[in-house]
Amino acid sequence: MTTQVIVLNGGSSSGKSGIVRCLQAVLPDPWLAAAIDSLVEAMPASLRASDAGIEFTAEGGVNIGSEFRALEAAWREGVAAMARAGARVIVDDVFLGGAASQERWRRALAGLDVLWVGVRCEGTVAAGREIARGDRAQGMAASQAELVHRGVAYDLEVDTTHTESLDCARAIAARTG
Repeated sequence: MTTQVIVLNGGSSSGKSGIVRCLQAVLPDPWLAAAIDSLVEAMPASLRASDAGIEFTAEGGVNIGSEFRALEAAWREGVAAMARAGARVIVDDVFLGGAASQERWRRALAGLDVLWVGVRCEGTVAAGREIARGDRAQGMAASQAELVHRGVAYDLEVDTTHTESLDCARAIAARTG
């Protein structure tokens, strides 16, 4: 079976978005990108700073509320529907709940051929990228570097600490049937 969905999981500033762009360039067929950041940006401003939505703390923490969870579930089902309709999709996500987050994706993507990829990056390197980006609360990258991988099973892991996005993308592309 040919891979229909590639799920990239890694902490903030680990390099997932760069890998997605490189994958879109190196894979022979067109692949859509579905990023959790795009979901957050698509939400009304009132949900990007509320108990019911998603809150980013000054220390880099992330608090998730019930309204966010409901919209996130709908988003996952929408991504799965696109793949079932024939689109190839690369998911860029942050599994704040570790294995529980992966299980929610597994249920949504049931019956599809999925390649699970862990995107690792040393916390200090990710923290440096976070500062350079300037659009994230400092501390988020370091706090998520290991947290998002707890209990998650992967088909492949890449590490962007010392490896460029293009090389990571080529390794991932080699695993897509």
